[in-house]
Amino acid sequence: MARKLSQNTVNKFKKKLELERENLSGLLERHQEERQKVRLSEGSAERSPDPSEADGGSMAFELEKELTLDENTKYLLNQVEHALFLIKKKKYGICENCGESIPVARLEALPYSATCKDCALLIDS
Repeated sequence: MARKLSQNTVNKFKKKLELERENLSGLLERHQEERQKVRLSEGSAERSPDPSEADGGSMAFELEKELTLDENTKYLLNQVEHALFLIKKKKYGICENCGESIPVARLEALPYSATCKDCALLIDS
């Protein structure tokens, strides 16, 4: 049977997760604003990367890098949102896979973690 976290501990993690949600959301907004500024400042023909040209290849690489960063940020934001949902449902700190308690040390490192270390390793392999 999983040990429940104290309400003080849950509140501490909730504040941490809410701050992380703000940071990640802000990061996504800034990226979107920057891309919009670039689109507005450059003609569409200039922004359209032609991989046969050096500049086109660099632009394509930069665009791909930006999109990958956004996808990673969105993934983390989803993890944070899910952890906040678990707090609301009073299931935070309980492994979704095996039902055992997630050690506080793991939650300190990854407050959005929904699985214990052993289950996370099984899922990733």
